[in-house]
Formats: sequence, C-alpha cells, structure tokens
Amino acid sequence: MRKLAVSSVLWLMLTAAWADKLPEPVKFAPIPIQSIFRPLQANGTADDALASGRVVAGTYALAAPATRQWRIAFLFPHLKDPYWVGCNYGVISEARRLGVAVDVIAAAGYDDLSSQLNQMTEAIAARYDAIVISPINMTFNNHSIAKARAAGIPVFQLANDSRSDDLSIKVTTSLRGMGLEAMRWVIRDAQQRGLKSINVALLPGPAGAGWVKGEVDGTRIAAEEAPIKVHILDVRYGDSDFKGQTRLAEQVLAKNGPKLDYILGCTGCAPAAYQPLVNAGLQNKVRLVAYDLTGDIARMIGKKEIAAAVDTKGVSQARVVINAAVNLLEGRSKDLPHTILIKLGMVDYGNFADYPFSTSIAPAGYKAVLSYDPAAN
Repeated sequence: MRKLAVSSVLWLMLTAAWADKLPEPVKFAPIPIQSIFRPLQANGTADDALASGRVVAGTYALAAPATRQWRIAFLFPHLKDPYWVGCNYGVISEARRLGVAVDVIAAAGYDDLSSQLNQMTEAIAARYDAIVISPINMTFNNHSIAKARAAGIPVFQLANDSRSDDLSIKVTTSLRGMGLEAMRWVIRDAQQRGLKSINVALLPGPAGAGWVKGEVDGTRIAAEEAPIKVHILDVRYGDSDFKGQTRLAEQVLAKNGPKLDYILGCTGCAPAAYQPLVNAGLQNKVRLVAYDLTGDIARMIGKKEIAAAVDTKGVSQARVVINAAVNLLEGRSKDLPHTILIKLGMVDYGNFADYPFSTSIAPAGYKAVLSYDPAAN
C-alpha cells in the first residue's frame, strides 16, 4: 500500500506503535444521530445545517464489510491529546472489521496548517479512494478539499467543522451544542449550590478552529438565557497542548482567581487547569467543566477533580465516518445527508458509574496506530 511521506516528529514517535497490538474489531450498538439533508445554507457550519436543513433523527448501524480493500487517508490536526487517540482507536478498530486499509496522518497541532495542506496534496497524489479530514481551520482547508473533489476523491469531514461545500458528508456534533450543554450544566449546578450569580472563565482552545467558535457561541447563548446572572470574565485562546494551556490557566487565575466560580475548557484545556487551581488554593471553590470527554477527563471526574464534561463521542464519530466512507465507496449510499450529527452526552460524578464510556474514549492503555493494511494482517 502506498503511504504518504510524512516528516512530522509525531510519525517518528508513533511508528513504534504500528507493531503494538491492534485493537479488536467491535460490534457496536447503533449510534444515535441526526441526519441533515439539503437544501440548506450554503458554505455553512454544521449548526447552520441543523438550523436550515431537513433533519431526520435516527441511528447509524454498522456497515457490512467491504468487498474491496479500499484505501482511506485520515488527516488529523495532531495526536497530542487523548481525544484524537480515541478517534484513532475508532478508525483502526473499524478498519479491521470492515477490511479496508487506512493511514492516519497527523499534523503537529492547530498552528501547523501548512503541514495539513501539504498532507492533503500528498493524499491526492497518492490516489486514495477516500480522504477523511479533521480540518485545522474552518475555511483555510477549503481549497485543498475542492482539489480532492476535482480529482474524483470523495472527502469526508470528521469532528472539526468546515465551511466547505465540497465535502461528501460531514460527521460531527452540534459544536454550539457543546457550549450550550456545558453552560447549562454549570447553571444547574450553581442553582443547586444556591448561587444567584456566577463568574466564569473560558479556555476554549485555538482561535480559528471550528469547534472552538461553536463552543464559545453556545456558551454565550446559554449564559444570556440563564435564570441567574452569568458573568464571563475571561476568554483565553490557544493551542490545546498541556503546557500552553497550563500557562493560560495560570494567567486566568492571576487576573481573576478569587472571583471565579467555574472554568470551562476544551479537552486539552480543562485538565491543564487543575494543577494551577491547586497551586492557587482554589480547587475547592472553582469548578472545572470540560467541553468534551477523554480518558484523562473521565479519570479526573472519577476523582472529583473535574466536575463534569460534555461528550461528543469521538470514538462514535470515527466509527460513523469510516462506515459512511465505505458505504459510499461500495455504492450503497443513495440519498446522502449533508451532515451527520452524533448525539451529545453529558457525564458527571452522578452518572459516572453507569456511563457508556466505550462509545466515546479508547480503552485504557491504547496507543495510536498510524496504519492498517488488511493485506498485511
């Protein structure tokens, strides 16, 4: 199988995981979704599609195994945090079950758009049967997506939103819903604590990423609609790496610490804020809420270090998108939806013991696998 020439440091770090135990195929239960059909707003977000398209609620069932060993490239923004490792697990385990070949190619982060654009160019040249992209930017990837479509290669979107109209199908969640659900949990919790007004800070992730805008928009809408006063005192953007987010959390606490009641943060942001809270002596006053769920965040909820997390079900998103790609390549898909939204979940200490984590995060100890070829396994 022809592979891309990827010079990323991540490739060198993770190549050793190729020989690691491959994840077993999983017969997952049908996944609750909303399918959104045209006509709908042109060049819009997934939430624009939700507001303007024909929405059909249902479930997504696992596809039958492929009749050919299709080659599919997955372009991730990075593999630096457990969210994308979870998506990797969903891709690799399903590739085994479906009998298709996949390469997972990661850029170095949300400040590495140039690498992702080059990787798309290389994927087109390598003539993959399909490309799945988690775009670093809402619009800057659009030209390369259009080039792939012009070359006859269907392109699917996974998780990160895009305004491209050249995608075959978007598979994501309501990114605005992430912010809405996180802030609504905060408001309910504040009311249970007897608070009449609250001060909040946001660590939403990198500016320009589609999911970040959705988070913040949803958070602000829920704050405006709240039955109590919600004051958003600080919003600090930055790449989702742990060290960078730790610095941002320290800056937030230095400016607003004693006044804060809650910090809302992305998958790389919320865990990074905990130790700065401890260092400031505020871990029992300020509650952390995550915009999404990872294995690390689940463990921190179990230890009551993070209060709650919205769950975009990254593993389920990855399962749906590779199944959708195989169904299209096999000619099984007739009336294609523009967007498939995975139903959001919400986990806190109250439902922690019974929460279906296998739909969302990779098993403990899973290491990212960058390539799977059924002909070699």
